[in-house]
Amino acid sequence: MPDRPWIFRTYSGHSTARASNALYRSNLAKGQTGLSIAFDLPTQTGYDPDHPLAAGEVGKVGVPVASIEDMDALLAEIPLERMNTSMTINATAAWLLALYVAVAERRSVARAALSGTTQNDIVKEYLSRGTYIFPPRPSLDLTRQVIEWNPINVCSYHLQEVGATPVQEVAFTLANAMAVLDAVRVPREELGAVFGRISFFCNAGIRFVEEICKLRAFTRMWDRIGLERYGVADPDLRRFRYGVQVNSLGLTEAQPENNVPRIALEALGVTLSRDARCRALQLPAWNEALGLPRPWDQQWSLRIQQILAYETDILDYPDIFAGSHVIEQKTAEIESAAWAEIRRVEEQGGAIAAVESGYMKQKLVESNARRVAEIESGQRTVVGVNRYTESEPSPLLQGAASILSVDDRVGREEIERLRARAGGGGRDHPGRGRREAARRAISGASARCEPDRIESPIRCTPSCSAAFTISSVVTRMPS
Repeated sequence: MPDRPWIFRTYSGHSTARASNALYRSNLAKGQTGLSIAFDLPTQTGYDPDHPLAAGEVGKVGVPVASIEDMDALLAEIPLERMNTSMTINATAAWLLALYVAVAERRSVARAALSGTTQNDIVKEYLSRGTYIFPPRPSLDLTRQVIEWNPINVCSYHLQEVGATPVQEVAFTLANAMAVLDAVRVPREELGAVFGRISFFCNAGIRFVEEICKLRAFTRMWDRIGLERYGVADPDLRRFRYGVQVNSLGLTEAQPENNVPRIALEALGVTLSRDARCRALQLPAWNEALGLPRPWDQQWSLRIQQILAYETDILDYPDIFAGSHVIEQKTAEIESAAWAEIRRVEEQGGAIAAVESGYMKQKLVESNARRVAEIESGQRTVVGVNRYTESEPSPLLQGAASILSVDDRVGREEIERLRARAGGGGRDHPGRGRREAARRAISGASARCEPDRIESPIRCTPSCSAAFTISSVVTRMPS
């Protein structure tokens, strides 16, 4: 009996909620089976579109979501009860999740029918992307509260994007996951259920064999951590559940058509090994080193997944690497080195202490410096960049039309909509009172460190529908 295919996703979102919704529905009609929502930088960092620091960034690298109306428009005509949704959101994960749940409840969709993940991984933001709001320890506390409500998607993806070696990617990610689990406040007998809800978001680079072994090492080590550290007896709960976005760091602006075979090979690295196969996959588009992909570009990446799943026979067989001495040896090497690195992190007091001391960041910077030096010296070949640079003109490149461009008017229009919902800031507008009441409810729950940090936004968003802007509440919460 062939295995079921993984969930097909494309990581997308741009301009406005309505424009992104049209893209989502188009991709779903083409055979995409799950959503992966990309939020713009202001939404990721807790700023409304009209905040001065949001200027020039609204809708540029993702979709702006500042209210329940935005989330409702983003998900219009999408059956949430049948959708597996991944939200790449961290510092503001609790509130974006609250908006998602509130929209579902508006539509009479039960919470139990919802499935998917919020990334909710703040530690890696200190090591890679930098979209954090609070200091590390208060961030961990917030992550802990959300994980007791909904899963975390522990993220190794961005570690590789800033230069992590496979060993560092495995070690730092698992150390991060252990820091979160150690902070979870549930009875020991309930910890297995929490452990079993944790998922991971991984990367897959071009070194095909090494990536397969890395993910096999991840699988073994997570199983061992569950059994030995947390006493999780059920092997199903100890399963390493992961989704993937294949490597974007390796996409090249020079000869970007070469990115197509890179993407296909990287996808094979996380689908070919049955014992370590991903649960969900999203592929970048061939031209993402140039800018935002167009719908046709995303379709091409979706078709790569569908060809792998439905035209090849990779789902027909048991694990084809079982018994391979080469795969076993390389997996064991990565595993042994990753355990040694985890011990070094633990000796410092765990992942949070290793973030605060700068240890993990320093190691990633050093690794990335070596990677760059190898490319610049020619020791590491990148076709079209430092070797085989001669090229015919590409018929795929059409200047500015080769990518999707977000008009600057989008930001201005979002600001106008936001201010209209809030009554233009007028003191007598009813939206202002509802907005302030919502702020007080959520900020009060935060100050008391209650689980209400999650429930308050869900309760408040419907009542403040036109005026409640979630990110402005977030930036005023005490740390």
